[in-house]
Amino acid sequence: MLLDDPLIKGITVFVRKELSLNNSKLKQVVVDFENLESYATHFKVDHVFCCLGTTIKTAGTKDAFYKVDFTYVTESARIAKSQGVKSFSVVTAMGSNSKSRIFYNKVKGEVEVALQKIGFSSLQIFRPSLLLGERKEIRRGEKVGAAISRAFSFAFVKRLKKYKPIQGSLVAKSMLAYAKSQKSGLEIIESDKMNA
Repeated sequence: MLLDDPLIKGITVFVRKELSLNNSKLKQVVVDFENLESYATHFKVDHVFCCLGTTIKTAGTKDAFYKVDFTYVTESARIAKSQGVKSFSVVTAMGSNSKSRIFYNKVKGEVEVALQKIGFSSLQIFRPSLLLGERKEIRRGEKVGAAISRAFSFAFVKRLKKYKPIQGSLVAKSMLAYAKSQKSGLEIIESDKMNA
């Protein structure tokens, strides 16, 4: 979406290995997330979209999960702010709450709290419900949840609207739209707003 948008003049993307994309607007930076500070100059951009995240199963341990979902995200934000970035968008999750007893929700909530303390002029926190779309890894629990949600999609109305599963592409589209709106301050966008 960023590549296709005429208002976007250039994109720097941090990757673990190069993507099979070739575009004059795209600059790929293969990074060692353990040493983010050494890539600080690549953060000299107008807006950062942060979609870092893993699962405990993929990470292997809670500590490894925390490193990806909290440490890498907040370190990226801190470096971005030091390089003059004013606008930051991040994907967390429905149910994010720093006081939650559920580890996943607690970490996502802690990230949100930490990001708000960094002091961006504009911070958008996207809290999608169950994400739908293609994945490289098979997540059986999510597949079952998606199937059940589709069967009962008629029930996601009024106050339950924000719990309706959402396509990853729609989350991306929402992130781009909010970034282009250039609103200042904090915005928390849940699935119902993204769907709208």
